[in-house]
Amino acid sequence: MLVISGPCAIESEELALEVAEQLARLAQRLPITAIYKSSFDKANRTSIDSPRGPGLDKGLRILARVREEFGLPVITDVHECAQVGPVAEVADLLQIPAFLSRQTDLLLAAAQSGKPVMVKKGQFMAPGDMAHVVAKARSVLGEGVARRLMLCERGTSFGHHDLVVDMRGLAQMRELGCPVIYDCTHSLQQPSAAGSSSGGQRGLIPALARAAVAVGVDGLFIETHPRPGEAQSDAATVWPTDRLGALLEGLLAIDAVAGPDKRTVDLPALRRD
Repeated sequence: MLVISGPCAIESEELALEVAEQLARLAQRLPITAIYKSSFDKANRTSIDSPRGPGLDKGLRILARVREEFGLPVITDVHECAQVGPVAEVADLLQIPAFLSRQTDLLLAAAQSGKPVMVKKGQFMAPGDMAHVVAKARSVLGEGVARRLMLCERGTSFGHHDLVVDMRGLAQMRELGCPVIYDCTHSLQQPSAAGSSSGGQRGLIPALARAAVAVGVDGLFIETHPRPGEAQSDAATVWPTDRLGALLEGLLAIDAVAGPDKRTVDLPALRRD
């Protein structure tokens, strides 16, 4: 099982290394392939006063250190075409945020970077709409798109301040031929529900994660923080780091029975000789 995890935003080098160390230990103990995720810039925060992260240069230096010290591949998101080149020099994968999933130029630039790309399905998109994302990437990658593109489900807008996950969508997106990742944490987000920030229903993460694994996915995206109440981004939905192992153990047991044959992107950092 591919597991993408880390704090939502890069808050400090110390926190990044703390979480990366624990994630690396889990990867040694459990049958998972771990990828460290954290954002150098949260460009879509609800409030102008919300912390956004350390920025491109410092953020990439921190991600590079995580990669060097713990041997974990890293993924971070890009918001503008100009960020793709610098990020691709450090990150093993590039993430396209949900709000930007229809930005053609950004997607093409990411596909041309030489690194695999994960695109989060927009909250405003139906699962079948991701066929257009695949087609755009295929225009650059050809039939290699299935080895270079991952699709991520993170919930669909459901009225005001809420999201819902249609589990049928996981199967529908998998029919597009690319690996499908389920975002356990953002799917329980309640956008802007806390006034100047987003709320969430962290307690329901295990239930929806179990359902997604039972349907069949190729990986999980679970943002984690050792002290969720102090998290600078998505404090209502990040999963406690000290409970991550127990959550994964239960999900892996379900996956062993129900999980399909796993697809993965072509990522040299994940190869084991």
